[in-house]
Amino acid sequence: MTLNSQYEVKIGLTTCSIAAGAAKAYDALKEALQSSGIDIRPQRTGCIGMCYNEPLVEVVSPDGKKYLYGKVSPEDARHIVAEHIIKGIPLDDLLVLSPDKETPAKHFLDKQHHLLLKNFGTIDPEYIDSYIKTGGYEALKKVLIGGISPEEVIEEIKISGLRGRGGAGFPAGKKWDSIQKIEKTPKYVVCNGDEGDPGAFMDRSVLEGNPHAVLEGMTIAAYAIGANYGYIYVRAEYPLAVKRLKIAIEQAKQRKFLGPRIMGTDFDLDIKIFQGAGAFVCGESTALVRSIEGFRGQPKPPPRPHTTKEGLWGRPTLLNNVKTFAYVPEIIINGGDWFSSIGTKESTGTAIFALAGKIKNNGLIEVPMGITLKEIIFDIGGGIDGDLSFKAVQIGGPSGGCLPEQLLDLHVDFDSLLDAGAMMGSGGMIVLDETSCMVDIARYFLEFIVNESCGQCVPCREGTQQMLKILEGIVSGDGRLEDLSLLEEIGKAIVTSSICGLGKSAPNPVLSTLRYFRHEYEAHITDNSCPALYCKELIAYWIDQDKCKGCGLCLDECPGKAISGEKKVPHVIDQTKCLKCAICFETCSDKFSAVRRVTGREKVEIIEGEGKGG
Repeated sequence: MTLNSQYEVKIGLTTCSIAAGAAKAYDALKEALQSSGIDIRPQRTGCIGMCYNEPLVEVVSPDGKKYLYGKVSPEDARHIVAEHIIKGIPLDDLLVLSPDKETPAKHFLDKQHHLLLKNFGTIDPEYIDSYIKTGGYEALKKVLIGGISPEEVIEEIKISGLRGRGGAGFPAGKKWDSIQKIEKTPKYVVCNGDEGDPGAFMDRSVLEGNPHAVLEGMTIAAYAIGANYGYIYVRAEYPLAVKRLKIAIEQAKQRKFLGPRIMGTDFDLDIKIFQGAGAFVCGESTALVRSIEGFRGQPKPPPRPHTTKEGLWGRPTLLNNVKTFAYVPEIIINGGDWFSSIGTKESTGTAIFALAGKIKNNGLIEVPMGITLKEIIFDIGGGIDGDLSFKAVQIGGPSGGCLPEQLLDLHVDFDSLLDAGAMMGSGGMIVLDETSCMVDIARYFLEFIVNESCGQCVPCREGTQQMLKILEGIVSGDGRLEDLSLLEEIGKAIVTSSICGLGKSAPNPVLSTLRYFRHEYEAHITDNSCPALYCKELIAYWIDQDKCKGCGLCLDECPGKAISGEKKVPHVIDQTKCLKCAICFETCSDKFSAVRRVTGREKVEIIEGEGKGG
């Protein structure tokens, strides 16, 4: 074996990284290694979180030092092989993490605490031995071969304080215990992978990056409650997750970690994949159950027994989130006390968030419960992209809430977020800056809810439609002050009278923005102004005659032919033709900043006063 072949080369291959070009970089790596005669197979790994630096390639040298390269193009991949693998010279200009020097990306990791993500840059999700080498299936072995009883397993989960990571945060041990005590059989264990929040990709990343952890956790849970059948409910829009789950299930069966007589014991478990059609409401437990049963995915109307008593086909069913199951092997190996020592007393362990929006370091993060919003956004996330001002963070998906700057010191845990008018949800976190209109943000998420409502109950079906209609009027300049109290009244009625969790949380984006950003609603109504200069009906574009050089760039780019003027003569905008597409504003901003975006009184003066037509 040559020294060169003692290197390890790893590349993140998930949906996000492939979209960023990782597949092409992977092919270039393989080709360069093969043509150089180096016997190295580039290893696939899951997402290590630094989405802002993808595609990512890690080179592990023979002495164990790890070098992480970011934004790797096919040409960069070939260069890495030629310089680092063959000559042993790291490429400093491409490195985002280095054992030899400080890099900005190090700050992305400093305040994180990886439990589920700790092996995402190590494990090949399509190769079971890669998982086993990191201690995979040792927890299952400890339970089945070590003779730990179902009651002891459940007690360890109770001690851990693990709460469901799907949104509600119900204590997992309490749920498992209630099912274990029911004598009715058969019992089912179901993994909820129906992740539908805009901007969220936590569950998908876990399924794509470490599917065996989910399978191992489900198997331990099934043993604990006495179930012999399981389903993983995953949306069909996640083809890579489905592919890797199928591979993982087949490999686990071949190694006797699934199927009949697991590890030579009397315990059997069959797990199947059920691909959902993408309905957001199927994240609700009874709707998910009905979907698997072959019915339309609608929540069961009350009064209804919990799925722990009557779930799939009327039988006791344990339903937990992807991340909840993935934590289980770690808890069994390290103990419940170990897990409960992380985080806070009431919210133990870590939380995984998809950090997205107007932030410099977007990606997948895992942090201890109790960390502050400020630490996540500014220390890990690197602050606001473009160095603009922070305005709010939207947490918990479309059913979550928007929290303002004055709550940046809020500790992130289940109860604190609820008290603030948001929720943990499944882990979506979208950062908003000064250019974000909070009224339109509320409108956007409510529109999503309206489209995803199953339409079964009147409060959700009709109430959200009425709220959306009011919001559309406000952002278009037709709002009234009495609309604000009406929004609150309708919202509270929907919360108290809807039949499922989707309806009960549907008004949250509106209620939270009214709570913290009421002044923006009032500006839209009383001043006919959008403070963020976002809402099209409330803004206008105007060319400053003193700054315009008559270069013609905006005139050439205007799709509505609204701009006129001779070369080297200040141009004007015909407001009757302006499409408000902002192309003129963006075209001019880097050169002369002659095009201005105005709202409210200034807009009125321009259109009706001296600036009319210009």
